[in-house]
This record gives sequence, C-alpha cells and structure tokens, in this order.
Amino acid sequence: MNTTLSQNITRARALVLGGGGSTGNAWLIGVVAGLAEAGLDVTNADLTIGTSAGSTAAAQISGAPIAEVYAATLQVPPSQRPAPANPRPAPARGRDVSDHMERTARIIASSADPADMRRRMGAAALELQASLDPSTQERWRATVAARLPRQEWPQQQILITAVDAGTGEPVEFGNSSGVDLVDAVAASCASGFAYRIGSADYIDGGYRSNAENADLAAGFRRVLVLSPFGGRTRTPEAWKQDLASQIEVLRAGGNQVETILPAVESEHLFGAKAMDFSLRPAAAMAGFEQGISLASGLSGFWKGPLT
Repeated sequence: MNTTLSQNITRARALVLGGGGSTGNAWLIGVVAGLAEAGLDVTNADLTIGTSAGSTAAAQISGAPIAEVYAATLQVPPSQRPAPANPRPAPARGRDVSDHMERTARIIASSADPADMRRRMGAAALELQASLDPSTQERWRATVAARLPRQEWPQQQILITAVDAGTGEPVEFGNSSGVDLVDAVAASCASGFAYRIGSADYIDGGYRSNAENADLAAGFRRVLVLSPFGGRTRTPEAWKQDLASQIEVLRAGGNQVETILPAVESEHLFGAKAMDFSLRPAAAMAGFEQGISLASGLSGFWKGPLT
C-alpha cells in the first residue's frame, strides 16, 4: 500500500503535519488558518503528509475551507465524540495517558532499533486489540468520521502514515491506495490498540519515523513542517529519528525546509496534556496567532518561483 510519490519530483511544495494529540491537531489547524488569514495559503501544497493528529488535520483542511475548519475547532465541544464509552484507541479501559506513555517508553527502551520498536509496538497493540470489546473499532471509526468535513479523498494529494502491526513495516496511505480516507486516518491515530483494515492491522504513524515523518517529503523542492511536539523524539538519539535529523537529510538532498513549532508560551498545551479536549480552543488560538505572525516571513519561501 506504499503510495509514496516519485522521489524525482523537484518542482513542488510539501506540507508536513506532525502528530501531537488533540491539542496538537487544534494547533495545526490554527497555524494553517492564521497563515491563510495573513495571506499565505499552504493548503495548496502539492503534497500534504499527515501523521496521527496530523493525519486528521490533513483530511480536515483538504475537506473544507480552512476558515470553516478553524471555526469548528473553536466551537465544537469535547462531547463531539459520538459514543458515550471511551472510543479513543487508548492503551486500555481505565488507563490514562501517563500509563500509556510509561508502557510505550518501556517498549522503546527495550528495543534494539526502530524496526524492532515498531514490531514490539505492533505486538503490544495486537495483544490489546484482542482484549477489547469487538465494537471498539467501530466506535473509533465513527469518532474519526465525525471529525472529518468530508469522508472522500480530496483531489489534492495527501499521504497518511501508519505502521503494519503484524510486520512492523512502515505504511503510507494515499489517494489511490484503495483504503477509505476514514480508515486511513483511524489507523494513523491508533496509538493504543491495532486498527484493522481488511485483513491487516495498523498502529499510529508516529511510530514510523517520529511524529513528523518529514523524510517522505524527499524530492519536493520546498518543505514546510508543522510539529506540535516541537521536533522532539522519545527514541534514543542514536536512532536519529528527531525532526532535526530528518531535516538534515532533506537539506542534504537539496530540499529547502522551514519549520513551525509551538511558541514557548504555549508549550504547556502539549505533551502530557495533549489529550485534554478542553484545551483545544486555546491551542487553536495559539496556533492562529503564530500563523499570522509568521506568514510574511514565509511568503517568499512558499510563493517564490521554483528554480
């Protein structure tokens, strides 16, 4: 299902939307809306790459005018989720985000390399999947579907990341992958249990190559990366999965790369609080203000001739 575009494309723009939980999703939308408000439309990217919460944002901003998506992010209450039981693919019922982070941290610490980590994460997710009520997947799909303004792949190219839970292999879903957009997003956001599509199971795209997966923009002349987690990684430094390492490789290949990270004063909205739905409006507004302030400085980079 790998639908990565040809690596010899050099006259195009790529927008990379990293993962970051519920507040990260709101911040991403806010940044894109703020840029647009100040005259810089980045929704016209030749390719948009979305990971986890960024996959939801990619589907949202390509499915409706950005002003509408931003307004909905501010107005829709946390009770938006259709199922009364917890449909989020959390580690397990009764466990909170900190428990999940501790469990996955142990898996990372015991892994020999990124491929080993992905296999271990997949195995743990499959084990959890087997212990949950069979309706959990249906409820999670309904949750994801309710968040998207449209449930069909857009005309513009978007790439949504995931990891095959059975093999640990990276996967990218795209417009011609044959997978429904809702399923692709649901798989990319499956940070706890494995999400099944057909006969295969998938876990969060953030385990592919950190929360951004900016390496998939190789071959695109201009790359704009939005990272709610500020480019940090939970993996060992030697693995070089942090955003800075990804950017180093891109630039070595001739890509021009710019990044937008959360402002210092809004960092408290992310990390451990990333799944706090009550913080979404604040995160969106913080992103919006950043977008407005950064638009003029990025205009030449994004709009300039591709020479």
